Amino acid sequence: MSVTAVLLPVLVQIALTFVLLVSMGRSRLSRLKAGEVKVKDVSLGERNWPTRTQQIANSYHNQFELPVLFYVLVALALITRKADLVFVVLSWMFVVTRLVHAFIHTTSNRLSHRFMAFLIGALILMLMWIIFALRIFAAEAGI
Repeated sequence: MSVTAVLLPVLVQIALTFVLLVSMGRSRLSRLKAGEVKVKDVSLGERNWPTRTQQIANSYHNQFELPVLFYVLVALALITRKADLVFVVLSWMFVVTRLVHAFIHTTSNRLSHRFMAFLIGALILMLMWIIFALRIFAAEAGI
């Protein structure tokens, strides 16, 4: 599999993170400019933002949890040359679940839907790690 094919889902995941960062910043600045929130209030903690702004911030922060395991796996798969078509397809599936999760998180924020998107993504990522580990051990065993 080409490096480009392997890295494209990663780049989409990174783009999602930056889109959420910009969205969070714009939302926070607009709330401050409108006087809905005072600087002294937000210096006390994240929870002082209005609900919509906090949803965007929570979604942004969430991109530094489960996706970190994805980034590490992609790097290891590239280094060990274990990234194939199955790996790329699963990568795209994982990233799509992250996009869906972020969309739900920043719009309706329906917990049942958001949880399903998260769970499916987590299971896909777990499967990716299992496949990767089996391939590494199989290569070591000469299978």
